Amino acid sequence: MSLACLFLTSNVALGQDMTANETKGTSLSSQWQHGEGLVTHGPDGKVVFLYGEVQPSVVCSPLQVCDIELQPGEVVRDVLVGDSVRWKVEPATSGAAGAQAVHLIVKPSEPGIETSMVVTTSRRTYHIRLKSHHADYMARVGFEYPDDVAARLDEINQRMEASIIGGAGVPAENLDFGFRTDGAARWKPTRIYTDGLKTYIQFPSALAGSDAPVLFVISGGENRIVNYRLQSNMMVVDYLIDHAVLVSGVGNRQQKITIRRGQ
Repeated sequence: MSLACLFLTSNVALGQDMTANETKGTSLSSQWQHGEGLVTHGPDGKVVFLYGEVQPSVVCSPLQVCDIELQPGEVVRDVLVGDSVRWKVEPATSGAAGAQAVHLIVKPSEPGIETSMVVTTSRRTYHIRLKSHHADYMARVGFEYPDDVAARLDEINQRMEASIIGGAGVPAENLDFGFRTDGAARWKPTRIYTDGLKTYIQFPSALAGSDAPVLFVISGGENRIVNYRLQSNMMVVDYLIDHAVLVSGVGNRQQKITIRRGQ
C-alpha cells in the first residue's frame, strides 16, 4: 500500500474516533432513540405516545397517510425533516377556532426508508423517527403530556381541598350541621358543626381575645363554662355539645346566642 493510501486510511480512522464524552453521549441518545417507551390505545384508533419518554417511532406506508395530531391550541413554528425528498409532511387543522389542533400529514414515497423529524411549537419540541413499511402503518398518532396529567391532578386536589371544611379537616359529607341558633349579636356564628368528637363554631370574622364571647354549656339547668380554643374565626370545643350559650358583654350591652343541637 502506498504512503498516500496509508495516510488517507489513517485520517479516516482518526476522523471516526470519538472522545469518552462523545461515546457516552451517543450511547445515551441511542437509548432514548430506541427505547420501547409507553404506547397506548387512544380514541378512534389513535396510537398514543407519552411525550418526552423516548423518541417515538411512527410507521407509515406509501400511498397511505399518517396523521400526527398535536395538542389543541399548540402553534407549530417549524417542521424539519432529515430526508425531505422522499418524505412529505403537510399541515392540516381540526377543531373550533381558538382551540384548533394541528395535524401533520406524513407520506413516504417508498417502503424501507427511515428518517427523523423535528417539530418546534409554541409549547414544546417534538423529536420523531419516521419509518416506512410496504403495508403496515399508523393511521392516527397522538400524545399524552405529563404536564397535563399533573395539572389534572392539581385540579382534583384543589376540588378535594375545597370540599374540606375549615377546622375539622374532613369532607363536608362526614360532618353534622344539625345545630340551630337563637338571639342576635354582631358576632353571631355563621356555621356550627361537629365531626362526632369535637364541635366547631365558625364566626363571621376573626375574633380578638377581648371580643370573643364566652361559651357556657347548659347541663342540668346550670351554665358551666367550658374550655375551647380560638383559631382565627373558629372556636373549637373538644367534645360534642347539645345545648350551650355564647355570651359577650355585661348589663345592657350583653349579647347572647343560644345553641341547640337537633331540630
